[in-house]
Amino acid sequence: MGNASSMLTQYDIEDVKDHCDHLFNQQEIVSLYERFCQLDRSAKGFISADEFLSVPEFAMNPLSQRLLKMVDGLNFKDFVAFLSAFSAKASMRQKIELIFKVYDSDGNGKVSFNDMMEVLQDLTGSFMSDKQRKDVLSQVLHEAGYARDSLLLLDDFVKVFEHPGLKMEVEVPVD
Repeated sequence: MGNASSMLTQYDIEDVKDHCDHLFNQQEIVSLYERFCQLDRSAKGFISADEFLSVPEFAMNPLSQRLLKMVDGLNFKDFVAFLSAFSAKASMRQKIELIFKVYDSDGNGKVSFNDMMEVLQDLTGSFMSDKQRKDVLSQVLHEAGYARDSLLLLDDFVKVFEHPGLKMEVEVPVD
């Protein structure tokens, strides 16, 4: 599975559905497999960072370098699992977990003020000064009940992002 010359069996489809908590149906998984095979140009069964960068929307994303660390070398099952956070059927918690991983670039399970500053830098570029970023981030943390020296865990992100009225509706088209 994951090689352009191989076929996706019904067993493979069911296995992928289980792996991604049934967030994609059979037709969507087949479409994702076709896209995976297009990206896996060398038919190795996984997608490299360079192959991901061939997707213009991915390459233009200001967080692409952070996302590349998460997606480099994904096989098909893990590719679908990664994309499942973008599914309309994904829970708020699944979406927050992905956001947390973007911020937690060293994978230590904690997000520091500096981690958040780096993401804010990636997102704002030269549109904001470091002082403006620090001021905005300090204010946001304060309003959420955290200090600048707080290390945020996944549960802290859940607490902040599960605020009523917050909608995170970003979907990846599968056809």
